[in-house]
Amino acid sequence: MDFNAKYNTWVSIVNEKLDSIIKEYDCPQKQILSAMRYSLLCGGKRLRPVLSLAVCELLEGRVEDVLPFACSIEMIHTYSLIHDDLPAMDNDDYRRGRLTNHKVYGEAMAILAGDALLNSAFEYMLEYLESYRGDIRNGLKAAAIIAKAAGIQGMIGGQVVDMMSENKDISLEMLEYMHRCKTGQIIKASIMAPAAICNADSSETDVLSVYADNIGLAFQIRDDILDVDGDPALLGKNTGSDQINKKTTFVTVYGLEKSLEILKSTTEKAVSSIRYFGEKGKFLEELAYNLQDRVK
Repeated sequence: MDFNAKYNTWVSIVNEKLDSIIKEYDCPQKQILSAMRYSLLCGGKRLRPVLSLAVCELLEGRVEDVLPFACSIEMIHTYSLIHDDLPAMDNDDYRRGRLTNHKVYGEAMAILAGDALLNSAFEYMLEYLESYRGDIRNGLKAAAIIAKAAGIQGMIGGQVVDMMSENKDISLEMLEYMHRCKTGQIIKASIMAPAAICNADSSETDVLSVYADNIGLAFQIRDDILDVDGDPALLGKNTGSDQINKKTTFVTVYGLEKSLEILKSTTEKAVSSIRYFGEKGKFLEELAYNLQDRVK
């Protein structure tokens, strides 16, 4: 199976499972379910759960053991997008080519939809672990990796630094720290959580950690670049928001040409590390290049 076929197969598996997790039914709070599904099921790359399934295959694990964690990460990611789009944050009107959640359901319901997706992610993981057939310690470790990545030492911490840095010049060290937390930690959790579930040894864990750190940073550098020269029609949202919000990015610090050079060198670090696995790492190698060159 070639890269695109395998990627799309895993996306289909993830989409089917997500559709079954958050169902809409008749209840007094039915609107929150509609709002959750609106953002969760509107497409997207599904990069994070695909990474989890790719690591599962790499380590010869069981898809059914990793899929609940992969889907939980996608729910957490979706909650973060809903909140990022709010007027108090990035104030975006479009996401993935559709009106943002708060534009359809109102700000209060969008906040609650994000909160609900975050809670649902942990509900789902913990309910799964009640009947988990593997080593429960590995399952708990995976859940802890995801929780930490979503919290103040990860995504939320990075978002705080991002907001506090608006209209300010920040150091290169702080810029990289912000990106590694805000974007990189959830991407890293998508790799390290299944590594825990699949009982990766210390050498495998070290290699995957290096790969994760570098593709996480590369992903955000590419985002910075796309905000400057991306096509809104392909991105499904407006560009230029970083400039409007006066944010420090790799492009504002290094310029476009140098940012592209850093992107390529960061990607090469990821690729060099994953070659430890030989032919089995080919999908993750190609995925790194795919992220480097993406247009949306």
